[in-house]
Amino acid sequence: MSKAKNADKPSFEKSLAELQALVEAMEQGELSLEESMAAFEQGVKLTRACQAQLDAAEQKVSLLMEQQGELISEPFEPED
Repeated sequence: MSKAKNADKPSFEKSLAELQALVEAMEQGELSLEESMAAFEQGVKLTRACQAQLDAAEQKVSLLMEQQGELISEPFEPED
């Protein structure tokens, strides 16, 4: 993907923050039906965009972990 296409896409973090804001607004229950439907539709789009970015990241990690044609699987151990 070119840098121009990536510049048009919001970052994962920005999309996730926007999704969280939509959920909070909907949970407050102060939106009209039309506003709730629009928020829900936007939330679905954001969820799909985030999932696509996560899938792409997972594919990159798999490619990076592949050595000599075999996938090296190692458990994740977070640093303390």
